[in-house]
Amino acid sequence: MPPTPHLTGWAHTRFGRAETPDVEALLATVSGEALDHAEVDPADVDAIMVGVFNAGLSPQGFEAGLVGVGLPALAGTPATRLENACATGSAALFAGLDLIASGRARTVLVLGAEKMTAAEMDVVNNALLAASYRVEEAAAGSFAAIFGGLAEEYFRRYGDHRATLAQIAAKNHANGAANPYAHLQKDLGFDFCNTASEKNPLVAGPLRRTDCSMVSDGAAAVVLQADDATVSAPRAVAWRGRAQAGDHLPLSRRGDVLEFAGARAAFERAMAEAGTVLADLSLLETHDCFTIAELLEYEAFGLAEPGKGATVLESGMVAQGGELPVNVSGGLKAKGHPIGATGVSQHVMAAMQLTGDAGAMQLPDPQLAGVFNMGGAAVANYFSVLERVR
Repeated sequence: MPPTPHLTGWAHTRFGRAETPDVEALLATVSGEALDHAEVDPADVDAIMVGVFNAGLSPQGFEAGLVGVGLPALAGTPATRLENACATGSAALFAGLDLIASGRARTVLVLGAEKMTAAEMDVVNNALLAASYRVEEAAAGSFAAIFGGLAEEYFRRYGDHRATLAQIAAKNHANGAANPYAHLQKDLGFDFCNTASEKNPLVAGPLRRTDCSMVSDGAAAVVLQADDATVSAPRAVAWRGRAQAGDHLPLSRRGDVLEFAGARAAFERAMAEAGTVLADLSLLETHDCFTIAELLEYEAFGLAEPGKGATVLESGMVAQGGELPVNVSGGLKAKGHPIGATGVSQHVMAAMQLTGDAGAMQLPDPQLAGVFNMGGAAVANYFSVLERVR
């Protein structure tokens, strides 16, 4: 039997406008804290996986080498940087899981980070457009406009759902108000989210500012260990199932842009590997870079039929006290979206719930958590099913 990867420790900065000057400082903060949390000595780390998107946000590059700069005890450990658009953090995480599952490593440190707020907005906008197919889609002007177009198509088929998107935003901001790591810890309320105003202007198509995740700085880290290395670990969360699936980068090559077929494929494969069904999940942390993304994910994962995603909000199913709470952390919408950190952060939020360490966000006795992170408009799709071990 191949070794089973477990998550045994983590660290997480508050997302937002970080006082730290660069990605190097963010990586240094979480690397040491995660190892301390897992009670792992730096000398026992076999490999380091670093997720940083960058795409012009920083002049440094070669971020894998920065880990040893910030924490010299790790300078001799093999370190590799990975990038997969907004799923960069999960790309690094899955690479670490593969190392353990192959038997080539027993302990892997996975880091995700991004410093975005120091860049001018035109630089940030251009960097985010790198997650689209520039040849065809750069003319949209922004990555937000890509999802604004998806919202317009959804409205054309199924009617005006601005209020549905506002419900998603309001839910996630209410949840994020209890998350000490969130960029915006404030319950904005449905009325504010449902009204275009000077404080909540239209950004792209029907999407308002409250429909869009925030430009943020931040970092998150996890320690992964093989099952035989977790005997003395104070906590452990195991992967019951996981999968990565792809889809066409150019939206023009897809049969149905609203289907999110790659997201559905990753979900179905991970759930099949885990031997679980939707009703088994205690919570779902999903990729709400824009509220329309969360709505489409409800439908891709089978929470609702196409065009009927609003029903899971109206029934309370995805609320914190509902049948399947979605984005109890506040999601990308309230927690923030420092690109390279996001996928790692989502897994940290799920692990905190499963181990009872979620504080004011804590759900009663969760057993299984689903985590979905995507790059681009559901081009690179990662789904995990996490299980509480202790």
